[in-house]
Amino acid sequence: MNGKPYTCKAYREEMILVGLRKRLNDDGLTEAEKASIKSEIKALEKKMGLD
Repeated sequence: MNGKPYTCKAYREEMILVGLRKRLNDDGLTEAEKASIKSEIKALEKKMGLD
């Protein structure tokens, strides 16, 4: 790891990210829904320092 303690908040953010990525692969999403999910993923990745 990067020397920072692994917190409940970090775990929660990771699980949210996993869920968003899974939703993005679901069939039946409109382009608007896909764009919204992609935006959420980008924002969360930036918050987590993964960008």
